[in-house]
Amino acid sequence: MIKKLLHQDEKVAAEILEIQVPAYKIEAELIGFNGIPQLQDSIHDIIISKEIFIGYYEESQLTGFISFMNTDELIDICRLVVHPNFFRKGIASILLKHVLEIKKASQHIEVSTGAKNTPAIQLYERFGFKRRNDIEIEPDFFITQLIYK
Repeated sequence: MIKKLLHQDEKVAAEILEIQVPAYKIEAELIGFNGIPQLQDSIHDIIISKEIFIGYYEESQLTGFISFMNTDELIDICRLVVHPNFFRKGIASILLKHVLEIKKASQHIEVSTGAKNTPAIQLYERFGFKRRNDIEIEPDFFITQLIYK
């Protein structure tokens, strides 16, 4: 079940971090970069975030979520994470599909991920995202920007 998360609630923010931290630790290992900003997030950081958080529940357990910023022209995906215990169950696809369904005709969608995060890049490309460019954010570490129009 998909549900908007009230991330301003401390309990919900804690649930978000319980998924975010282990998921990003695995991504950090995959891409060889421990500087992923979301690894440093606190409950307070989640609570004050301006992002919209959408969660995916299996029964009453939050198993993954997507967050984004939304304007008239742009949906900027900030996070798409699934708890490692629930990898390979299609949860990321369900969440991404949800965002594509709420997209207005006047909007495009942007997302960035580590250039070495092949599974994430393949997921976005399966949904029609196109690579825009790679950006070096630290010496020898690149992120790939993708866009969906």
